[in-house]
Amino acid sequence: MGLVIAISGKPGAGKTTYAKEVARLFNLRYVSSGSLFRQLAIERGVSLVELHKLAEKDFGIDRIVDGRAVEEAKKGDVVVEGHLAGWVLRDFSDLRIFFTAPLEVRAMRVAARDGVPYEEALRELELREESNKLRARLLYGFDLDDLSIFDVVFNTNRLSKEVITETLKTLISKFIESRTTG
Repeated sequence: MGLVIAISGKPGAGKTTYAKEVARLFNLRYVSSGSLFRQLAIERGVSLVELHKLAEKDFGIDRIVDGRAVEEAKKGDVVVEGHLAGWVLRDFSDLRIFFTAPLEVRAMRVAARDGVPYEEALRELELREESNKLRARLLYGFDLDDLSIFDVVFNTNRLSKEVITETLKTLISKFIESRTTG
């Protein structure tokens, strides 16, 4: 099986940006759990908002999306990005990478990205993170504050995109090299 990299992180920390970059650099498929969720909404003939509301009451929806992420990982040669990807794919991934940054920094990024006031972005991030923690604990028993399952944790606050990208490139290249020689 080819390389499988699971990338997780807090909203606004850069996980999607870096997951896409890693996929491009290493010629891997890019799979987003968010895209899998959107695909399921289309299959069910409901809007994304409606599926989110249904998922709050029906944990089976998250299990379907996470199951599809596992199936993509089993195919190999992929970067799977998602809030729970590292935890859900811990038995199916070669590398698990987590991205974080201080809440205030992430709120500024999300506000700029989404064109919303800072206070609104901050409030939404706080609510989303609490909801994610609760659902992960109830659904799988995951503690999203326990990052010990990750091989590397990046704080994207003070490091430039170039520094992080170069570090990822070196890390993954050395990992691939060690698999072929060791």
